[in-house]
Amino acid sequence: MSASVPKRSGLLARLCALDLGLLRFARRAGHAPALERAVSRFSRLGEHAAIWLAVGSVGGLVGSCRSAWRRATAVVAFAYLLNTAIKFTVRRPRPNLPDLPPLTSTPSGLSFPSAHTTTAVVGSALYARLGLPAFPLRLLAASLAYSRIYLGVHYPSDLVGGGVLGALIAKVARRWVERPLNGDG
Repeated sequence: MSASVPKRSGLLARLCALDLGLLRFARRAGHAPALERAVSRFSRLGEHAAIWLAVGSVGGLVGSCRSAWRRATAVVAFAYLLNTAIKFTVRRPRPNLPDLPPLTSTPSGLSFPSAHTTTAVVGSALYARLGLPAFPLRLLAASLAYSRIYLGVHYPSDLVGGGVLGALIAKVARRWVERPLNGDG
């Protein structure tokens, strides 16, 4: 016996239709084989928060306020782990568009929230507070997030959820990250 899918009506149905429509638009607009390959390679920088952990690690080694950099990097790692726990709790499957298959592989078949987006928001927010230029960090974060719908492995609402989660984590952690520790800051 197959499970029945509940019918959606009203506002929820419109939001789901918008989510799917935006995903389809992102999967069709601005696509060429060379660009798809480049975006796929670029998007790999965000896998498991790699680029954000690397930037934080370098800051922790060579930056001023090294303990603050280490704390910020620990928050990025925590954000990734929390995001993963939420993903396994929510269990939303990744998009499945037979006419527009995904253009990259993923570590899991779970979609909500986007870990690329969560860690990008946390990393860009905290690292900017520690002195890196905010605009390039935000541009990197937005590009990594968008790459996920461009490649067809997330719904836009997954990015929104990841962004909200990342913003909350960064806001809560900011004071802890910025506090001076034993005059190292």
